[in-house]
Amino acid sequence: MKTTITIQSAKKMILTLLAGAAIISCNMKPPEKAATEAAPVKKKVQPVKVMELAYRETAMEQEITSTVVAYEETYLSPALQGRILSIKVEVNDHVKKGQLLVEMDHTQLDQTRLQYQQLQTDLARMDTLLRYGSVTRQSYDQLKAQVETTRLVLKNLEENTFLKAPYTGIITGKYYNDGELFSPTPNTPVGKTALVSMIRVDPVKLMVNLSEKYLPLVKEGTEARITTDVYTGETFTGKVFRIHPTINAATRTFTAEVKVPNKQHKLRPGMFARVNLKLGEKEALIVPSIAVLQQTGTNERYVMLNENGIARRVTVRIIKRHNDQLEIASPDIKGGERLIYAGQSKLQNGDPVKVMAQ
Repeated sequence: MKTTITIQSAKKMILTLLAGAAIISCNMKPPEKAATEAAPVKKKVQPVKVMELAYRETAMEQEITSTVVAYEETYLSPALQGRILSIKVEVNDHVKKGQLLVEMDHTQLDQTRLQYQQLQTDLARMDTLLRYGSVTRQSYDQLKAQVETTRLVLKNLEENTFLKAPYTGIITGKYYNDGELFSPTPNTPVGKTALVSMIRVDPVKLMVNLSEKYLPLVKEGTEARITTDVYTGETFTGKVFRIHPTINAATRTFTAEVKVPNKQHKLRPGMFARVNLKLGEKEALIVPSIAVLQQTGTNERYVMLNENGIARRVTVRIIKRHNDQLEIASPDIKGGERLIYAGQSKLQNGDPVKVMAQ
């Protein structure tokens, strides 16, 4: 009996020792691995260059695409039907203000002129008779009114017989030939009646449609810079001279007209143009374009800031491009931060950095 108890006790002791050894074995790690996990990995300090971020006054500009149009466009025709005696211009002719463009048949004009001369003679005679009391004042006044009426008719006939240029411009269309009978019915591509059409191209104008939020900022006299694809690198200057009083309910835009001097006739109606309007000054963040990075696979833009030797990533929004600089905005930037503009492309948020000499 004693022998049996001793053997069982020995077995229990051996099992207990084996279990303890197994537990100790599981908890023990190789010295090398333990040392590695105990010491944190030290990040490499990245050399960078920084600049101070500050809001500064900058021009508030808006660029809009538009089309050059003639400052004035006129479709000339007489008020009455009649035979065309002579059209004295051709398409693309440059004409001066007051220059004779079309001469209509002036038979009626000649008749009215003779009638007017006779009435003037009769009025002069009646004036003498009135002084001697040979005619009544009423008869005299009636004849005088007839003379004045005939004078107005004669003036109207002269204007409709000899059509003259209302301004200096260029002939753009000729719709009849000499000897044809003019009829006041629509005969032009725009649905108007005309013998000839002309435009004024010095100056020209551009119709600019702007968002309603800019209405308080656009004034008569607001300066504009105009560029075209035809004259690369050349800038034309103009000014807003008319602002339309209503806002388009569908697009929430209003129209402003820009006048541009065009002495050399480089700008032609129908030409595509870009209009840059200066709408005042504002406080803005302007940074080098190389300082703004883009998250791969997304449209998210961000910059890296140096905060006491640690890089911090801040998401930004691009407002406008100014050549090699960008106007940005972010609620996380208040001004006075240190922007990393060199060495930032490989930085991660939280990386240590060292500022190098500028």
